[in-house]
Amino acid sequence: MTTMTASAAGLEGVVAAETALSQVDGQAGRLIVSGHDIEELAAGFDFADTAALLWRGLAPADSEAAGIRAELGRARRAAAERLPLLLPAADGLSPIEGLRLGLAMLADDDAIGDHLAVSGAIPVFTAALWRRQGGQEVVAPDPELGQAADFLAMLAGRAPDEAPARALETYLVTVADHGLNASTFTARVVASTRAGTVSSVVAALCALKGPLHGGAPGPVLDALDEIGDESGIDAWLDAKLAAGERLMGFGHRVYRTRDPRADVLKGVVANLRGGGNRIAFAEAVERAVLAKLAARYPDRQLDTNVEFYTALVLEAVGLPRELFTLAFAMGRVLGWTAHIFEQEQSGRIIRPSSHYVGPVPDGAKLAAVAG
Repeated sequence: MTTMTASAAGLEGVVAAETALSQVDGQAGRLIVSGHDIEELAAGFDFADTAALLWRGLAPADSEAAGIRAELGRARRAAAERLPLLLPAADGLSPIEGLRLGLAMLADDDAIGDHLAVSGAIPVFTAALWRRQGGQEVVAPDPELGQAADFLAMLAGRAPDEAPARALETYLVTVADHGLNASTFTARVVASTRAGTVSSVVAALCALKGPLHGGAPGPVLDALDEIGDESGIDAWLDAKLAAGERLMGFGHRVYRTRDPRADVLKGVVANLRGGGNRIAFAEAVERAVLAKLAARYPDRQLDTNVEFYTALVLEAVGLPRELFTLAFAMGRVLGWTAHIFEQEQSGRIIRPSSHYVGPVPDGAKLAAVAG
């Protein structure tokens, strides 16, 4: 008799790896990244600091922030040298498809260090693809700038103000790692085969492309567009709830309380008030949604997640919503590469079992054929 093993849909509750990189405490609403609460990282770390924290003891190259900062600048400049090949090949593709193509052009054994190569390439490729799509000249990277500031400069064609550059930097830090989410788990599965860092990151990006993972912040702005202004909130919300539709930016697969990253990014948004953004309107929408959800589902904890204020931050710093998922990748690549290194150190291929539920042929027929 065959023994059946219970399976969990979506692997929920299944522990698939041991990691020192991040812990997501869904009950307490706490995110710890390499020994630091996410609120601490967001307040005092930049992109290179976070890279140093996540790569320390794992990456084969310099793991100090100053060295990484300089290496990232060189990696962005090296990525720009690939644009004459990438840009014409990517014509007709969406930005994320173009980024996927560009990363696939990198070698798994890049001389710069493949984790640095992919980290530097994402902002360069993203900005160049977007400008070409709009018929604008490509802007060369400035290796002296930080990751966020250089990306905004390459995207807009001018040096960014300090506030939006710092806001984007904080966003990149806030989303750098978050346990075994779908894209990070994908990266670890591919890394376990020894396919290499670039191949593993490309696979992770393919997972992130899915609307259930990396494509959610854009629809938050679509919802705000539909509502129009504060007078339309209640009617829009009642219609969505009556239709049983998902409210983008609220609820989370893991968190049973408020996503701590939402509060971090709400603080970032607060520093970007003015300038024609719609932050006050979004806060009114948030208050109305939370009140309605609490009344409608008193036994469920449905709160604001990272997507809601991600949308507001990225819009306020000047990103078109078509680039939101690419900006997510720009930050999450630090976690992907760190998990890739960690998985490679384990030396074991990821190979879960499956539970067969299909038909079983008659054993007598097999015996007759064998006879």
